[in-house]
Amino acid sequence: MPSLIGVTLLVAVEIPAFADAQFGRGPSPVRYTEARQHTLRRSVQLPGTVESVSMSVIASEVAGLVTELPGREGTVVRRGDVLARLRSTNLELRLKATEWELREAEAHEQLAERELGRARDLFASDLFSQQQLDSAEFEYNARVGKAGQLRTDMARLQDDVDRSTISAPFDGVVVAEQTEVGQWVTVGGPVVELHALKRLEVVVDVPERYFGTIERGSTAMVQVESLGEVEIEGRVHAIVPRASTQARTFPVKVRIDNPKSQIGVGLLALVAFPLDVNYEAIIVPKDALVLRGSQRFVYVIGDDGAAAILPVQLGAGAGEWIAVEGPVQAGARVITRGNERLQPGQRVAGENLNYPLP
Repeated sequence: MPSLIGVTLLVAVEIPAFADAQFGRGPSPVRYTEARQHTLRRSVQLPGTVESVSMSVIASEVAGLVTELPGREGTVVRRGDVLARLRSTNLELRLKATEWELREAEAHEQLAERELGRARDLFASDLFSQQQLDSAEFEYNARVGKAGQLRTDMARLQDDVDRSTISAPFDGVVVAEQTEVGQWVTVGGPVVELHALKRLEVVVDVPERYFGTIERGSTAMVQVESLGEVEIEGRVHAIVPRASTQARTFPVKVRIDNPKSQIGVGLLALVAFPLDVNYEAIIVPKDALVLRGSQRFVYVIGDDGAAAILPVQLGAGAGEWIAVEGPVQAGARVITRGNERLQPGQRVAGENLNYPLP
């Protein structure tokens, strides 16, 4: 009499075939790509820290009392968004008073201009002396100067009013508040710390033995733990040729794009730098990978038309492809579409899908 375990295994194995027979289902449609043997460059993977390309402690250009602080920690802002507002009532009152003074000065300027015109006519008719003409010209110039000074005062006051609203100079996220509502800030006093997130850089301390093998402008693949297995293509932006005397490492900065702001500043990242050493590897499209916990698998189509699942270990990435180690052979039909719903031994009908080689 078969054991209960044996019966259970038998049932588990027979279910797909039984279901196909009962409901008349044919092979599952999938798409496959042949595994290739390809020459890759060896790489070294090193940890790094994500930093912002643009970071600024936003300061106040005028002294004043903080009345609003929309730029709280964690707030995502765009260039021009309000970070803080200072009390500007006194400035606005002074601006209004100066405006009225300017109106009066402009009226006197117009009157002085008419008087100067009359004086020139009278001087031309020998009815005004040179002294009287000079006096009219002096009065007019004085009125013009007064109006000009008041316009300058108004522009300065308006600028102070405008600067009482502190805005973001670039797109980013507020990472620290440096003041609070009700607090007095001085000229140059810090308000918030703002980091840009659209473009980031990963700073890696590279061992000195790799100095000279990593080139500025070369491609480096970046993995951030918070994004799982997703690789981001970056470029070596800077190589600082000054090694630490203790750790014997030198900083390398890799620029990456972060359009959806998925990556935060300070996160740990792994950066793979290509080295000038070539080797032969079996590569498959990244779409072929099946993740189950910490293990990685691919499905291949066997000669009998059934899907077989094979464990693999991952190597270096190369565009849409990745190197794998395991029982996958060059030419194997690796399933790249429809693999998420397959079961081992399930019959499939495959259609070829081409990927451009790296």
